[in-house]
Amino acid sequence: MDIKYINEEDRGMTLHRKDDLLWLSFPQFDSYKWLKNGFSTRFGGVSKGHLASLNLDFRRGDDENAVRTNYERIAAAIGFQTEDLVFAHQTHKANVLKVGRKDRGAGFLREVPWRDIDGLITDEPGVVLTVLAADCLSVYLVDPDHQAIGLVHSGWRGTEAGIAANAVRAMQEAYGSEPSSMYAAIGPSICQDCYEVGEEVAIHFPNCYVIGKGGGKYLLDLQGTNRGILAEAGIPVDHISLPNLCTCCNPDLFYSHRAAGPNRGELAAFLGILGPS
Repeated sequence: MDIKYINEEDRGMTLHRKDDLLWLSFPQFDSYKWLKNGFSTRFGGVSKGHLASLNLDFRRGDDENAVRTNYERIAAAIGFQTEDLVFAHQTHKANVLKVGRKDRGAGFLREVPWRDIDGLITDEPGVVLTVLAADCLSVYLVDPDHQAIGLVHSGWRGTEAGIAANAVRAMQEAYGSEPSSMYAAIGPSICQDCYEVGEEVAIHFPNCYVIGKGGGKYLLDLQGTNRGILAEAGIPVDHISLPNLCTCCNPDLFYSHRAAGPNRGELAAFLGILGPS
C-alpha cells in the first residue's frame, strides 16, 4: 500500500497485518509487556458501502452486528477482549474520568453511563481505554513507573481547552505519576497542511501553530499544539511521539471527515493494561 507520510524520513508507527486486517501501534509502547496499544485503519472488517470495511462506530448507521464483528476482529489481532473496552462520551469537552474494572464494557456491552467525557485514565489491569476519531487527535499517555495509562480524544476545542494537560494532571493526582517519567504519543490525525480553519478558530491558538493563507483562512497544527501542551505539562519532548501519518492525506487507509464528510466510518484508538491470564 502506498502510504503518504508527513515526513518520509520518520515512519513513527508500526503497521501490522493479520489476513486483511491492518492496524498500527507505537514501538515505544510495544516494548512494555503489560501494555496493549493500537490504532485502527479502514481494512479488515465486514461493514459495507461507504462504511467499508472496519467501521468502529455504532452511531453511523451501520449494522450493529457488523460493528461488533469489527471489534472482535481488531481485539483478537491486538490482543485484548471486547468486554474489557471502556469508551469515552466524546463531546469535544476537556473532562477526564478515572475508570476501572467495574466500568468494563461501557460503550460496548451497555451504554456509557457518563456524559461529556473525552479523556479516560486507569491503572487497573483488564481495562482497555477507547476513543474514536476520524481526523481528531487521540493522545496516548503511559506512566511505566506506576503502570498507569490515559487516552484522550482532542479536536480543536479539546486542544484549546488543554484536555491533554488535564489528563496528565489527573494521572498525577490519581496515581502519583511524575510527568518527567511519562511517555506520550499522538495517533494518526489531520496534519497542518490539510487542516484549514477560519479566524474564529485560529485566534484561540499561538501564532507558532498557525499559518495564514489569506482571505480569513488559516492552517492549524493540532499535532504540534498538543505536543507543546504535553511538554508544558512536564513530559519531556523526547518522550512524545507524533504519528507522522495524516488521516486526510491517506483516505484509502483511514476514515477522514475532511476528505469524505459525514459519509464515512470511524477509527478507534486503544490503550489497555493486560489483565490476569
